Amino acid sequence: MISVIIPTFNAGKFLEKQFISLKSQTLPCEIIIVDSSSTDNTVKISKTFGAKVVSIEKEAFNHGRARNLGVALAEGDILVFMTQDAIPFNKYAFEKLIEPVEITSEDNSKNKIAASYGRQIPQESAKPTERFARLYNYHDTPLMKGMEDVKKMGIKAFFFSNAFSCVRRDIFEEINGFPENLLMFEDMLFAAKLMQRGYKIAYVPEAKIIHSHNYTCRQQFKRYFQAGVSFKKNGWFLELAKSDKEGVKFLIEEIKYLIKHNASHWLIYAMIEAIFKYSGYKLGVNYDKIPVLKTKFS
Repeated sequence: MISVIIPTFNAGKFLEKQFISLKSQTLPCEIIIVDSSSTDNTVKISKTFGAKVVSIEKEAFNHGRARNLGVALAEGDILVFMTQDAIPFNKYAFEKLIEPVEITSEDNSKNKIAASYGRQIPQESAKPTERFARLYNYHDTPLMKGMEDVKKMGIKAFFFSNAFSCVRRDIFEEINGFPENLLMFEDMLFAAKLMQRGYKIAYVPEAKIIHSHNYTCRQQFKRYFQAGVSFKKNGWFLELAKSDKEGVKFLIEEIKYLIKHNASHWLIYAMIEAIFKYSGYKLGVNYDKIPVLKTKFS
């Protein structure tokens, strides 16, 4: 059985379309909503579509804790995690996503594949820089990652997105679920813990969702600041992988992409955005030296 866990907050404008797509999947699933005291019709829509709903105080929300709570209510052997604004691209999205982690007596070698994540297709309204980010992180080539790939891939080896991912429940429980001491990026630290245990993670480009964000530079700064704080609090993760070179590589490829796709007028924006991301991350990993920043941007 498949259990889908979705944290929500004022998600009414997304849910009907999302639920219709979930119900059309080739594989049936139970839907579990962990709602942070929404003030719109999120809970009503969720119950209308037959989802299990648990409500928590908005102030009590934590990315890892909310998802762990959803798992506690789930009955499935395979756990699928989604965000409230992620829409499956077609009816085969779940079927393709869980293929690598399915356990069969005929192929026990699959047991080392603990989790997988799918491809994110940008919305039509996505700006060029966001389109590139989706293309860069979610290409069309399948990938299998383990600890042996960290030296070559750096921090990218741990890239794993809860916007659309799945995990074998037995292994999820083996490593005690998602870490709950983070502002965000609980999915990447979860991936690192899996790999440290000898498990592998699969990237499945055939499992697609529509999902993107047109973040402002300020929002990018806050997001990367929170990443820095989260990683700093887990020093073991920073020891495993460095991220500075990855940022430079991303920017170089982004510039090439913008030029190639006749979007050169976005080059200055891309460079400014990169500065916001880099400065946010660097301040985040040094938050303990400037504690007022943690209060302001967390």
